[in-house]
Amino acid sequence: MPRRPMRHRGLVISRPLTFSQFARQSAARVASVYTAKRQMHIAEVLQKSPPNSAGNKTVKNKLKAKNEQLESSEEEEFDGNVQVDFAFFDPKADDFHGVKTLLQTYLDDKEWDLSGFVGLILEQTTVGSVVKIEDDEDNGIFSLVTTLNLGRYKDQKCMTEINEFLLKVSQKDVIDDLRSLLGKEAHSVGLLVSQRVTNLPPQLLPPLYDGLFNEVSWATEDEPTEELKNSFRFKFYIIITKFYRHKTADQKRKQNVNEEAIIYVKPEDEIFHKLSSWSFEFSLNSPQIAPHELRNYQQTGLVMAVKADKVSTFQQQLQSLIEEP
Repeated sequence: MPRRPMRHRGLVISRPLTFSQFARQSAARVASVYTAKRQMHIAEVLQKSPPNSAGNKTVKNKLKAKNEQLESSEEEEFDGNVQVDFAFFDPKADDFHGVKTLLQTYLDDKEWDLSGFVGLILEQTTVGSVVKIEDDEDNGIFSLVTTLNLGRYKDQKCMTEINEFLLKVSQKDVIDDLRSLLGKEAHSVGLLVSQRVTNLPPQLLPPLYDGLFNEVSWATEDEPTEELKNSFRFKFYIIITKFYRHKTADQKRKQNVNEEAIIYVKPEDEIFHKLSSWSFEFSLNSPQIAPHELRNYQQTGLVMAVKADKVSTFQQQLQSLIEEP
């Protein structure tokens, strides 16, 4: 069934993020790769169409990033323009290894049916996107965003293992709420999965999430059966992610007033966290390699439950965050 075209999103301009200290640092690192002054244009908005004779890619939304030469002395070695064409694609079988790589530590160091989980993601082509560089021969995956219905896939081994993991790391004050979402309410709960490389331009985030939530909405109308339509009528989203907490958070103001207690790896997680109905943290066992500026921080797991009716607020705040001067 053809998907409705992505809505036009206008001009996105690259600016430093100021929502948190790490977001600003992340933006600076992104700039060092793609050059500091960048204007990203929505070059074209394409309706989903069958693969053409020349290839098997279906572009859902193309973002063009044209980069100007850096003005800082650190980047003066760039003597020309760099242009990168990012494209949003439907997930497909060829993306298996790229998606699996992005999700390698999704459940920390747990051994589980990750291949089966990736298979579910790739089979659900009506909702979800992967981000690539258009016409890249390596076919590398830079980002993934999707949502899977916990009730629909409850009998899959990978989903059973995710549930077990969440219950194991959960905190006592929210475990009853968690059990409810994983159990009797599972058919109205979406597992929102968002993984990406660290230097993905943040300007991609609003259209990426807008596309996801548009597709969820369209699926409630366009799926071929009532059962499938209902599987996208979410009331809650569960998000598994990571952030950095200061090792001496309670005393940090006494030690360094410039260091924040919490630093979010993904800027949108700060918004989700504020909008969540409940959340809990858990310790990570997998080896951690943090940049030097985060030497005083410990990476920590974070699980959040966000009501679906908060999505529009999330989208507005995310757009404001990215546009913040």
